Amino acid sequence: MTEKFVSVILAGGKGERFWPLSRLHRPKQFLCLDGSSRSLLQATADRLIPFGGQENLWIITSSQIADGVREQLPELPSSNLLVESQGRDTAAAVAWTCLEVKQRYGEDALIGFFPADHWIADLDGFQRTIGAASQLAATNAAIVTLGIKPTFASTGYGYIEQGEKIGIFNDLPAYHVSRFTEKPNLETATSFLATGRYSWNSGMFIFRAGVVLDELYTHAPEIIEPLSKYGADIYPDIPKKSIDYALMEKTKLAYVLPADFGWDDLGDWNAIERLLKTEKDVNVELATHVGLDTQGAIIYASDEEDVIVTIGLEDVVIVRDRNVTLIVKKERTQEIKQVLKTLQADEKLSHLL
Repeated sequence: MTEKFVSVILAGGKGERFWPLSRLHRPKQFLCLDGSSRSLLQATADRLIPFGGQENLWIITSSQIADGVREQLPELPSSNLLVESQGRDTAAAVAWTCLEVKQRYGEDALIGFFPADHWIADLDGFQRTIGAASQLAATNAAIVTLGIKPTFASTGYGYIEQGEKIGIFNDLPAYHVSRFTEKPNLETATSFLATGRYSWNSGMFIFRAGVVLDELYTHAPEIIEPLSKYGADIYPDIPKKSIDYALMEKTKLAYVLPADFGWDDLGDWNAIERLLKTEKDVNVELATHVGLDTQGAIIYASDEEDVIVTIGLEDVVIVRDRNVTLIVKKERTQEIKQVLKTLQADEKLSHLL
Protein backbone atom coordinates (compact mmCIF):
# COMPACT_ATOMS: atom_id res chain seq x y z
CA MET A 1 0.00 0.00 0.00
CA THR A 2 1.36 3.38 -0.98
CA GLU A 3 1.57 6.09 1.68
CA LYS A 4 -1.30 8.15 0.27
CA PHE A 5 -4.52 6.26 -0.32
CA VAL A 6 -7.78 8.19 -0.52
CA SER A 7 -10.95 6.14 0.02
CA VAL A 8 -14.00 7.73 -1.59
CA ILE A 9 -17.53 6.58 -0.78
CA LEU A 10 -20.14 7.17 -3.47
CA ALA A 11 -23.15 8.03 -1.31
CA GLY A 12 -25.51 9.95 -3.55
CA GLY A 13 -27.89 7.14 -4.49
CA LYS A 14 -31.59 7.17 -3.70
CA GLY A 15 -32.04 3.46 -2.97
CA GLU A 16 -35.45 3.53 -4.65
CA ARG A 17 -35.86 -0.25 -4.81
CA PHE A 18 -35.86 -0.31 -0.99
CA TRP A 19 -38.86 2.02 -0.83
CA PRO A 20 -40.86 2.65 1.32
CA LEU A 21 -38.15 2.20 3.96
CA SER A 22 -35.69 4.14 1.80
CA ARG A 23 -36.98 7.64 1.08
CA LEU A 24 -35.52 10.87 -0.29
CA HIS A 25 -34.21 12.19 3.04
CA ARG A 26 -33.54 8.74 4.53
CA PRO A 27 -32.02 6.76 1.65
CA LYS A 28 -30.84 3.17 1.75
CA GLN A 29 -27.27 4.02 2.80
CA PHE A 30 -28.59 5.43 6.10
CA LEU A 31 -30.39 2.19 6.97
CA CYS A 32 -29.28 -0.84 8.98
CA LEU A 33 -30.29 -3.75 6.79
CA ASP A 34 -28.02 -6.61 7.85
CA GLY A 35 -29.11 -6.97 11.46
CA SER A 36 -26.21 -4.89 12.79
CA SER A 37 -26.34 -1.55 14.59
CA ARG A 38 -24.39 0.24 11.83
CA SER A 39 -25.93 1.75 8.73
CA LEU A 40 -24.63 0.73 5.32
CA LEU A 41 -22.75 4.05 5.06
CA GLN A 42 -21.21 3.68 8.51
CA ALA A 43 -20.20 0.07 7.83
CA THR A 44 -18.56 1.12 4.55
CA ALA A 45 -16.61 3.84 6.35
CA ASP A 46 -15.58 1.41 9.10
CA ARG A 47 -13.91 -0.96 6.64
CA LEU A 48 -12.19 1.84 4.67
CA ILE A 49 -10.73 3.91 7.52
CA PRO A 50 -7.91 1.36 8.15
CA PHE A 51 -6.44 2.10 4.71
CA GLY A 52 -5.69 5.77 5.26
CA GLY A 53 -7.27 6.96 8.47
CA GLN A 54 -10.23 9.27 8.97
CA GLU A 55 -8.34 12.13 7.31
CA ASN A 56 -8.15 10.24 4.00
CA LEU A 57 -11.79 9.16 3.91
CA TRP A 58 -13.89 11.21 1.48
CA ILE A 59 -17.62 11.15 0.75
CA ILE A 60 -19.39 12.46 -2.35
CA THR A 61 -23.13 12.84 -1.98
CA SER A 62 -26.15 14.91 -2.97
CA SER A 63 -27.22 18.19 -1.43
CA GLN A 64 -30.48 16.55 -0.30
CA ILE A 65 -28.78 14.18 2.13
CA ALA A 66 -25.48 15.97 2.94
CA ASP A 67 -26.71 16.87 6.44
CA GLY A 68 -27.64 13.24 7.02
CA VAL A 69 -24.12 12.16 6.00
CA ARG A 70 -22.66 14.58 8.53
CA GLU A 71 -24.91 13.14 11.24
CA GLN A 72 -23.95 9.58 10.30
CA LEU A 73 -20.20 10.33 10.19
CA PRO A 74 -19.61 13.24 12.61
CA GLU A 75 -15.83 12.71 12.66
CA LEU A 76 -15.49 13.16 8.88
CA PRO A 77 -13.38 16.27 8.09
CA SER A 78 -15.67 18.89 6.53
CA SER A 79 -13.26 19.39 3.63
CA ASN A 80 -13.62 15.69 2.75
CA LEU A 81 -17.34 15.96 2.00
CA LEU A 82 -18.11 16.82 -1.63
CA VAL A 83 -21.72 17.87 -2.14
CA GLU A 84 -23.24 17.63 -5.61
CA SER A 85 -25.83 20.30 -6.36
CA GLN A 86 -27.51 17.87 -8.73
CA GLY A 87 -26.98 14.16 -9.28
CA ARG A 88 -25.24 13.51 -12.62
CA ASP A 89 -24.41 9.81 -12.15
CA THR A 90 -21.01 8.30 -11.33
CA ALA A 91 -18.88 9.69 -14.17
CA ALA A 92 -19.27 13.26 -12.92
CA ALA A 93 -18.75 12.14 -9.31
CA VAL A 94 -15.50 10.34 -10.18
CA ALA A 95 -14.23 13.20 -12.34
CA TRP A 96 -14.88 15.93 -9.76
CA THR A 97 -13.39 13.90 -6.93
CA CYS A 98 -10.25 13.10 -8.93
CA LEU A 99 -9.73 16.78 -9.69
CA GLU A 100 -10.05 17.63 -5.99
CA VAL A 101 -7.71 14.82 -4.88
CA LYS A 102 -5.11 15.79 -7.47
CA GLN A 103 -5.21 19.41 -6.32
CA ARG A 104 -4.69 18.39 -2.69
CA TYR A 105 -2.29 15.46 -3.00
CA GLY A 106 -0.96 15.35 -6.56
CA GLU A 107 -1.63 13.14 -9.55
CA ASP A 108 0.09 10.07 -8.08
CA ALA A 109 -2.31 9.78 -5.15
CA LEU A 110 -4.14 6.46 -5.16
CA ILE A 111 -7.92 6.70 -5.06
CA GLY A 112 -10.38 3.94 -4.32
CA PHE A 113 -14.06 4.41 -5.14
CA PHE A 114 -16.61 2.37 -3.16
CA PRO A 115 -20.43 2.46 -3.26
CA ALA A 116 -22.03 3.16 0.10
CA ASP A 117 -24.51 0.30 -0.01
CA HIS A 118 -22.40 -2.87 -0.29
CA TRP A 119 -22.32 -5.69 2.23
CA ILE A 120 -19.00 -7.50 2.70
CA ALA A 121 -18.55 -10.59 4.87
CA ASP A 122 -14.77 -11.21 4.95
CA LEU A 123 -12.99 -8.02 5.98
CA ASP A 124 -9.55 -9.65 5.89
CA GLY A 125 -10.18 -10.84 2.35
CA PHE A 126 -11.42 -7.38 1.41
CA GLN A 127 -8.29 -5.72 2.79
CA ARG A 128 -6.04 -8.20 0.99
CA THR A 129 -7.82 -7.48 -2.30
CA ILE A 130 -7.53 -3.71 -1.84
CA GLY A 131 -3.83 -4.20 -1.13
CA ALA A 132 -3.44 -6.15 -4.37
CA ALA A 133 -5.33 -3.56 -6.40
CA SER A 134 -3.23 -0.80 -4.86
CA GLN A 135 0.00 -2.55 -5.80
CA LEU A 136 -1.17 -2.89 -9.39
CA ALA A 137 -2.41 0.70 -9.65
CA ALA A 138 0.67 2.19 -7.96
CA THR A 139 3.12 0.56 -10.37
CA ASN A 140 1.14 0.70 -13.64
CA ALA A 141 -1.04 3.02 -15.68
CA ALA A 142 -4.01 0.96 -14.60
CA ILE A 143 -7.67 1.42 -13.70
CA VAL A 144 -8.31 -1.58 -11.47
CA THR A 145 -11.83 -2.83 -10.95
CA LEU A 146 -12.78 -5.45 -8.39
CA GLY A 147 -14.66 -8.32 -9.97
CA ILE A 148 -16.75 -10.57 -7.74
CA LYS A 149 -16.55 -14.30 -8.36
CA PRO A 150 -20.14 -15.18 -9.31
CA THR A 151 -22.01 -17.71 -7.21
CA PHE A 152 -25.06 -18.02 -9.47
CA ALA A 153 -26.22 -16.91 -12.92
CA SER A 154 -27.45 -13.47 -11.89
CA THR A 155 -29.33 -11.36 -14.41
CA GLY A 156 -29.17 -8.32 -12.13
CA TYR A 157 -25.44 -7.63 -12.30
CA GLY A 158 -23.10 -6.51 -15.05
CA TYR A 159 -20.25 -8.86 -15.96
CA ILE A 160 -16.52 -8.44 -16.65
CA GLU A 161 -14.69 -10.85 -18.92
CA GLN A 162 -11.09 -11.65 -18.00
CA GLY A 163 -8.50 -11.28 -20.73
CA GLU A 164 -4.77 -11.88 -20.50
CA LYS A 165 -3.29 -12.53 -17.06
CA ILE A 166 -0.77 -9.79 -16.29
CA GLY A 167 0.67 -10.86 -12.94
CA ILE A 168 0.23 -11.68 -9.27
CA PHE A 169 -0.29 -8.91 -6.74
CA ASN A 170 -0.51 -9.61 -3.02
CA ASP A 171 -0.92 -13.28 -3.98
CA LEU A 172 -3.94 -12.51 -6.19
CA PRO A 173 -4.01 -12.80 -10.01
CA ALA A 174 -4.87 -9.77 -12.13
CA TYR A 175 -6.11 -9.68 -15.72
CA HIS A 176 -6.68 -7.26 -18.55
CA VAL A 177 -10.39 -6.59 -18.99
CA SER A 178 -11.55 -8.14 -22.23
CA ARG A 179 -15.02 -6.58 -22.14
CA PHE A 180 -17.84 -5.34 -19.95
CA THR A 181 -21.34 -6.71 -20.45
CA GLU A 182 -24.52 -5.12 -19.10
CA LYS A 183 -27.11 -7.21 -17.27
CA PRO A 184 -27.56 -10.34 -19.41
CA ASN A 185 -30.49 -12.69 -19.77
CA LEU A 186 -30.43 -15.99 -17.87
CA GLU A 187 -29.13 -18.05 -20.79
CA THR A 188 -26.24 -15.66 -21.38
CA ALA A 189 -25.42 -15.42 -17.67
CA THR A 190 -25.35 -19.21 -17.41
CA SER A 191 -22.95 -19.43 -20.37
CA PHE A 192 -20.70 -16.81 -18.74
CA LEU A 193 -20.38 -18.87 -15.57
CA ALA A 194 -19.54 -22.00 -17.54
CA THR A 195 -16.42 -20.36 -19.01
CA GLY A 196 -14.89 -19.43 -15.63
CA ARG A 197 -13.68 -16.16 -17.18
CA TYR A 198 -16.35 -13.79 -15.89
CA SER A 199 -16.78 -11.75 -12.72
CA TRP A 200 -19.66 -9.63 -11.50
CA ASN A 201 -18.99 -5.92 -11.88
CA SER A 202 -18.83 -4.62 -8.30
CA GLY A 203 -18.55 -0.92 -9.12
CA MET A 204 -15.39 -0.64 -6.97
CA PHE A 205 -12.31 0.94 -8.61
CA ILE A 206 -8.73 1.81 -7.63
CA PHE A 207 -6.32 3.96 -9.65
CA ARG A 208 -3.96 6.92 -9.53
CA ALA A 209 -5.68 10.28 -9.92
CA GLY A 210 -3.63 11.35 -12.92
CA VAL A 211 -4.26 8.11 -14.81
CA VAL A 212 -8.04 8.46 -14.72
CA LEU A 213 -7.99 12.19 -15.41
CA ASP A 214 -5.92 11.61 -18.56
CA GLU A 215 -8.33 8.89 -19.68
CA LEU A 216 -11.34 11.11 -19.00
CA TYR A 217 -9.84 13.85 -21.18
CA THR A 218 -9.49 11.24 -23.94
CA HIS A 219 -12.81 9.42 -23.63
CA ALA A 220 -15.16 11.79 -21.78
CA PRO A 221 -14.06 15.38 -22.49
CA GLU A 222 -17.68 16.54 -22.26
CA ILE A 223 -17.52 15.74 -18.53
CA ILE A 224 -13.97 16.49 -17.43
CA GLU A 225 -13.33 19.68 -19.43
CA PRO A 226 -16.19 21.78 -18.01
CA LEU A 227 -15.48 20.50 -14.49
CA SER A 228 -11.80 21.35 -14.84
CA LYS A 229 -12.59 24.82 -16.18
CA TYR A 230 -15.57 25.87 -14.08
CA GLY A 231 -15.57 23.55 -11.07
CA ALA A 232 -18.65 22.06 -9.45
CA ASP A 233 -20.81 25.08 -10.34
CA ILE A 234 -21.17 23.58 -13.83
CA TYR A 235 -22.71 20.37 -12.47
CA PRO A 236 -26.27 20.90 -13.78
CA ASP A 237 -24.91 21.22 -17.33
CA ILE A 238 -22.78 18.05 -17.28
CA PRO A 239 -24.08 14.99 -19.18
CA LYS A 240 -25.53 12.30 -16.96
CA LYS A 241 -23.44 9.17 -17.53
CA SER A 242 -22.17 6.25 -15.51
CA ILE A 243 -18.42 5.76 -15.16
CA ASP A 244 -18.82 2.38 -16.87
CA TYR A 245 -20.38 3.92 -19.97
CA ALA A 246 -18.28 7.10 -20.04
CA LEU A 247 -14.89 5.47 -19.40
CA MET A 248 -14.57 1.83 -18.41
CA GLU A 249 -16.09 0.42 -21.60
CA LYS A 250 -13.73 2.56 -23.70
CA THR A 251 -10.37 2.63 -21.92
CA LYS A 252 -7.58 0.16 -22.68
CA LEU A 253 -6.22 0.55 -19.14
CA ALA A 254 -8.92 -1.50 -17.41
CA TYR A 255 -7.77 -4.43 -15.26
CA VAL A 256 -9.78 -6.79 -13.09
CA LEU A 257 -8.97 -8.54 -9.83
CA PRO A 258 -11.42 -11.41 -9.26
CA ALA A 259 -12.35 -11.19 -5.59
CA ASP A 260 -14.01 -13.60 -3.21
CA PHE A 261 -14.76 -11.92 0.11
CA GLY A 262 -18.50 -12.42 0.48
CA TRP A 263 -20.29 -9.59 -1.28
CA ASP A 264 -23.77 -8.30 -2.02
CA ASP A 265 -24.75 -4.96 -3.49
CA LEU A 266 -28.07 -4.92 -1.59
CA GLY A 267 -29.90 -3.80 -4.70
CA ASP A 268 -33.46 -4.53 -3.59
CA TRP A 269 -35.53 -6.27 -0.92
CA ASN A 270 -34.52 -9.73 -2.14
CA ALA A 271 -31.00 -9.04 -0.83
CA ILE A 272 -32.36 -9.24 2.73
CA GLU A 273 -33.25 -12.87 2.12
CA ARG A 274 -29.77 -13.63 0.76
CA LEU A 275 -28.22 -12.12 3.88
CA LEU A 276 -30.47 -13.33 6.65
CA LYS A 277 -32.37 -16.46 5.64
CA THR A 278 -31.21 -19.78 7.07
CA GLU A 279 -32.19 -23.30 6.03
CA LYS A 280 -34.68 -23.59 8.89
CA ASP A 281 -36.46 -20.32 8.08
CA VAL A 282 -39.76 -20.50 6.24
CA ASN A 283 -39.76 -16.71 5.85
CA VAL A 284 -37.46 -13.80 6.61
CA GLU A 285 -39.28 -11.89 9.34
CA LEU A 286 -38.14 -8.47 10.56
CA ALA A 287 -41.53 -7.73 12.06
CA THR A 288 -44.14 -9.26 14.32
CA HIS A 289 -45.75 -11.69 11.90
CA VAL A 290 -48.68 -14.03 12.32
CA GLY A 291 -48.88 -16.27 9.29
CA LEU A 292 -51.03 -19.12 8.02
CA ASP A 293 -49.76 -21.10 5.02
CA THR A 294 -47.24 -18.37 4.18
CA GLN A 295 -43.78 -19.25 2.92
CA GLY A 296 -40.87 -17.70 1.07
CA ALA A 297 -41.92 -14.24 2.25
CA ILE A 298 -39.80 -11.25 3.29
CA ILE A 299 -41.68 -9.31 5.96
CA TYR A 300 -40.49 -6.00 7.45
CA ALA A 301 -42.07 -3.40 9.74
CA SER A 302 -40.27 -0.31 11.00
CA ASP A 303 -42.57 0.02 14.03
CA GLU A 304 -42.22 -2.87 16.46
CA GLU A 305 -45.85 -2.40 17.53
CA ASP A 306 -47.14 -3.12 14.03
CA VAL A 307 -48.38 -6.65 13.42
CA ILE A 308 -48.50 -8.16 9.94
CA VAL A 309 -50.93 -11.02 9.37
CA THR A 310 -50.78 -13.16 6.24
CA ILE A 311 -52.78 -16.09 4.91
CA GLY A 312 -51.87 -18.26 1.95
CA LEU A 313 -49.07 -16.13 0.54
CA GLU A 314 -45.89 -17.30 -1.18
CA ASP A 315 -42.77 -15.54 -2.47
CA VAL A 316 -43.84 -12.00 -1.62
CA VAL A 317 -42.24 -8.96 -0.01
CA ILE A 318 -44.32 -7.06 2.56
CA VAL A 319 -42.94 -3.82 3.98
CA ARG A 320 -44.71 -1.55 6.45
CA ASP A 321 -43.11 1.84 7.12
CA ARG A 322 -45.03 4.68 8.73
CA ASN A 323 -47.96 5.50 6.43
CA VAL A 324 -47.13 3.11 3.58
CA THR A 325 -47.51 -0.63 3.09
CA LEU A 326 -45.82 -2.31 0.11
CA ILE A 327 -46.83 -5.78 -1.10
CA VAL A 328 -44.98 -7.11 -4.15
CA LYS A 329 -44.02 -10.44 -5.65
CA LYS A 330 -40.32 -11.10 -5.21
CA GLU A 331 -39.61 -11.33 -8.91
CA ARG A 332 -41.12 -7.87 -9.50
CA THR A 333 -39.26 -5.78 -6.91
CA GLN A 334 -37.31 -4.07 -9.72
CA GLU A 335 -40.61 -2.43 -10.72
CA ILE A 336 -40.82 -0.41 -7.50
CA LYS A 337 -39.08 2.43 -9.35
CA GLN A 338 -42.00 2.58 -11.80
CA VAL A 339 -44.45 3.05 -8.94
CA LEU A 340 -42.34 5.90 -7.57
CA LYS A 341 -42.69 7.73 -10.89
CA THR A 342 -46.45 7.52 -10.45
CA LEU A 343 -46.19 8.93 -6.94
CA GLN A 344 -43.93 11.73 -8.10
CA ALA A 345 -46.44 12.76 -10.76
CA ASP A 346 -49.29 13.00 -8.23
CA GLU A 347 -49.00 16.00 -5.91
CA LYS A 348 -51.28 14.28 -3.39
CA LEU A 349 -48.89 11.35 -3.11
CA SER A 350 -45.45 12.84 -3.82
CA HIS A 351 -44.84 13.36 -0.07
CA LEU A 352 -44.53 9.58 0.21
CA LEU A 353 -41.26 9.54 -1.72
